[in-house]
Amino acid sequence: MKVAVFSAKAYDEQYLSLAGKGLELCFIESRLNNQTASLAQGFDAVCVFVNDQLDAGVLNTLHAGGVRHIALRCAGFNNVDLEHAKQLGMGVSRVPAYSPEAVAEHTLALVLTLNRKLHKAYNRIKEGNFSLDGLLGFNLHGKTVGIIGTGRIGLATARLFKGFGCQVLCHDPYPTDEITTLGGKYVELDSLFEQADILSLHCPLTPDTKHMINQQSLTKMKSGVMLINTSRGALIDTQAVIQALKSQKIGFLGLDVYEMEGDLFFEDLSNQIIQDDIFQRLCTFPNVLITGHQGFFTHEALVQIAQTTTNNLRLTAQGKSDDLTRLA
Repeated sequence: MKVAVFSAKAYDEQYLSLAGKGLELCFIESRLNNQTASLAQGFDAVCVFVNDQLDAGVLNTLHAGGVRHIALRCAGFNNVDLEHAKQLGMGVSRVPAYSPEAVAEHTLALVLTLNRKLHKAYNRIKEGNFSLDGLLGFNLHGKTVGIIGTGRIGLATARLFKGFGCQVLCHDPYPTDEITTLGGKYVELDSLFEQADILSLHCPLTPDTKHMINQQSLTKMKSGVMLINTSRGALIDTQAVIQALKSQKIGFLGLDVYEMEGDLFFEDLSNQIIQDDIFQRLCTFPNVLITGHQGFFTHEALVQIAQTTTNNLRLTAQGKSDDLTRLA
């Protein structure tokens, strides 16, 4: 099977090559979109990541070029027109679980860094400034944490917060007994907004969850709430969040994802002028911490992603589509 791997970085090539014996992998640095879809002509499948675009137009080009399978090396699939893929007879597989602890631990890293001002303290010490002014934090122990989405990552995050002695409130249309077993509690969304000192998002991006953090939901939250998003950028209405930062409704904001990250993340833009004024405005707030979608980026997670992705491709080549972790 010939596979075009789009949005390929050095680490993708390293891990996929180790796991991809028997597959002919061609690594393409460019993202998959309408301008680059023709690069997949003659390939049996494409392997794509979170910011590759697979709308109807791209799918038509891929199909015309011979591509019959799309292997997502991620859990999210909001960037794929699944209905159109199904109409074309193109299979779509994904990696539904890859070391959920990787993202959960990154969530805690954002919380702790924001709370204890570790990024500021690090820079101060390097400059010889040992003053503690402006570095005051708070104990996590006893705080109420609201977790929206209790799949594998949300559950792993809940375990970590419970370990810190937090009260954990959760919301998910599909509750799991594991949350109540570890001492968490499911509540209505409005109740979660009203009670949470820290709010962490771990749900997929769907029409129902897009901009779930908006002007209305923000008004229901505690003043000074800490908001963390390591899931999907468009869960948050960024303009509304900026206004909430200005009014100090949001006391801390930690993001590993951003709604318009496709033009920014995973690239070195240090020698360029970033044109995204909304992102640049976010960066001006002293209580905002942004990382570039690195929550998944651990050795263990990359091994699992590579193994599941290449296994999906081998099963496709063998005609064993029923065994795939597939979407269409």
